[in-house]
Amino acid sequence: MFPQLFDTRPLRRAVDDGLNWVVRHWGGYFEAAAYPLLMLLKAIEDLLIATPWWLIIAILAGIAWLATRRWQLPTVVVAGLMFLGVMDLWKDAMTTMALMLAATITAIIVSIPVGVWMSRSLNVRKFITPVLDLMQTLPSFVYLIPTVMIFGPGKIPALIATIVYAAPPLVRLTDLGLRSVDPAVMEASRAFGTNPRQRLLGVQIPLALPTILAGINQTTMMALSMVVIASMIGAGGLGYQVLQGIGRLEVSRGLFAGLGIVVLAIVFDRITQSFGKQLQARIGLAEARS
Repeated sequence: MFPQLFDTRPLRRAVDDGLNWVVRHWGGYFEAAAYPLLMLLKAIEDLLIATPWWLIIAILAGIAWLATRRWQLPTVVVAGLMFLGVMDLWKDAMTTMALMLAATITAIIVSIPVGVWMSRSLNVRKFITPVLDLMQTLPSFVYLIPTVMIFGPGKIPALIATIVYAAPPLVRLTDLGLRSVDPAVMEASRAFGTNPRQRLLGVQIPLALPTILAGINQTTMMALSMVVIASMIGAGGLGYQVLQGIGRLEVSRGLFAGLGIVVLAIVFDRITQSFGKQLQARIGLAEARS
């Protein structure tokens, strides 16, 4: 056994007491700050559940057709969503989709400005990169503990945990995409007298858009991968059906709910990838013409 160099119990007690102090004195402020996230999640969930199933299928199939201009992907989208309805998983799928969309929207709002900041400052990149490494490697159950203590079981801690887990890829790829813009293009834009804001909005972001969209794709997939864990603290949805299948030893319930998660992952992954390829082709064609 490894020798005990000092007693760790006081340190553990200090951490627990510190978190209890934060919950006791600042819990209300944290709940108030997270209230807009809850409203966003509730609004998306209510909208998806109230929308007729055939309309949602038609909208997603239409988006898939716009992304590819082919019939294969819309057919896959329609077949996958019909599977969710036939298996009586439609409402749970909409709850899961709402969590994924709310987490992705919030991650986009937060991650893209952070990625832009990282691309413009080496010191900021050196500071934020270890934080992103920690967010991606720290087991999700670890940061579920303080969020549940502060907010209690429910949708808010599930959403916050999903955002923390899903945001880093978008930050990294935004930074990478902006730094990968051809220096000759940036020099030409400077020669035309553009200021830094004009170069960012008019040159860097449009050219880095395929990479940023790939980051959105990764964020969406990682948000979906959190649905089972998030369901443990009250998120509901398909993840809760998987948990019920495990708890009741109902193989069919867990299997079909898991397949439902796979269906949503395939639908959103293929759509975002197709839009990314389309953008990349358009930008490449524009560069070739210029």
